[in-house]
Amino acid sequence: MTRSAERHVLQFCHGYDGPFLDCARQYASLFAAKGYRVTTVFLTGAADAQVAAGCASDDVLFMEYSSKAIRGLKLGAIRDLRKIAASRDFAFCIAHRFKPIYIALLATGLPVIGVHHAFGDYQRRSRKLFAHLFRMRLSLLGVSDAVRDDMRKCLPKWPTGRIQTLYNRVDIEPLAATQVSREEAREGLGLPHDAWIVGNVGRLHPDKDQATLLRGFAQALPTLPANSHLVILGKGRLEQDLKELAMELGIGHQVMLPGQVPQANRYFKAFDAFALSSDHEPFGMVLLEAMVAGVPVIATAVGGAREVVEGVGILFPLGDAEHLAQGLTHLSRLDAEQRESCAAMMLDRVRERFSDEAVRTVFWRLPQVTDLTAES
Repeated sequence: MTRSAERHVLQFCHGYDGPFLDCARQYASLFAAKGYRVTTVFLTGAADAQVAAGCASDDVLFMEYSSKAIRGLKLGAIRDLRKIAASRDFAFCIAHRFKPIYIALLATGLPVIGVHHAFGDYQRRSRKLFAHLFRMRLSLLGVSDAVRDDMRKCLPKWPTGRIQTLYNRVDIEPLAATQVSREEAREGLGLPHDAWIVGNVGRLHPDKDQATLLRGFAQALPTLPANSHLVILGKGRLEQDLKELAMELGIGHQVMLPGQVPQANRYFKAFDAFALSSDHEPFGMVLLEAMVAGVPVIATAVGGAREVVEGVGILFPLGDAEHLAQGLTHLSRLDAEQRESCAAMMLDRVRERFSDEAVRTVFWRLPQVTDLTAES
């Protein structure tokens, strides 16, 4: 590999599992037609041609470290990233999650924009100290105002301008093109065609609080249309617990847990309503996917979910099954005209705030970005 006169950006990702391949795509797409070549490096995960094709980058490299190998000081990863950084004239680095930020700062002399997708990343004293030591080269982005504010609280001595929000987003038209019709979606998921269906997609984990979702659905069921069902797509350690809770609530026959469904966002039109019951959701990409599909949404009024849903959907207090039940009942009574109006408002919200185009405009106006691009 040799140096060139082109401007380059290094994107350093922990891995490409779950939503993180699309995160890589989202950030690489920010530089389309901006005169930069993007090199995306994955710290973990085997080399994969489909992954390389899916992250919208000019060059894609796989370091292929295991999770075990990047515990501790991460000296091997630091050495390898240093070689990559020396191969091109990179202007700056975008690093996702704390380990890649740590490695990028120690391996290179580049300015680093650290992107955080979760709460609590700077609660540890050691991480606060590390961020302070590299504060001249490090600026931070949260995927929602809620994540941004969490970081500002943890790093109170940092100028607020160095910790900003850049929302997660979707490429609306390609996403919509992959979403199959209601009939195809129900056929694909094995769902009854004449049922009223509440959907949920996520890990079966305490953070997702599907127990409250089950309780809220059980309370709402007498007021919902005949043959109503709750469908939860995903897998996790709480699967058996949730099945047992459904039986205890007397809704075992109305609750379906089909497990992990590849490319689940293709099937969102199978749902008549989409419910997110998560505990302090950092953002909630599934909400955007439901909104693009035109499915009315209800979500907990915490974390980033509030920022996505407020004004175009229903919010309920965390863990409040009664208010969730009331929201589900309200959504079940929307007529065709109201659903069409709701779908239009949701799509407008996505276009204005959570689309690739909208977020690209915000990115290039961020002070840390304007400073870096002016220097390069």
